[in-house]
Amino acid sequence: MTRYSKNHIWIRYENDIAEIGITEYAAEKLGNIMFVNLPDTGEELVCGERFGDVESIKTVSDLISPIYGEVTEVNETLTDEPEIISDDPAGTWFIKARIKNFSDELMSEEEYNSLKESL
Repeated sequence: MTRYSKNHIWIRYENDIAEIGITEYAAEKLGNIMFVNLPDTGEELVCGERFGDVESIKTVSDLISPIYGEVTEVNETLTDEPEIISDDPAGTWFIKARIKNFSDELMSEEEYNSLKESL
């Protein structure tokens, strides 16, 4: 199942494991992504708090966690090839995490699309 945050983060999960990345909307707004700063395996995620950032030609944008959990895997490919995020934001996960709890504010794809239209 995939859900979205108001911070333009997607979370795709099955059972208690989630993949987390940024939406196509966020990738388009950022432009060419040059660098990604991600947490280490084992770090705790706190819902609503920063877990990393993405640097583009235009800006640096914080990555805000949509869950409480623990990082189980980091996409190391993004260290050397951050541009792949721009090429396929919906298919490029940043981290995998064991979910402890979700944000109450996660949205369905329809709800997220409505949010984007209002921006």
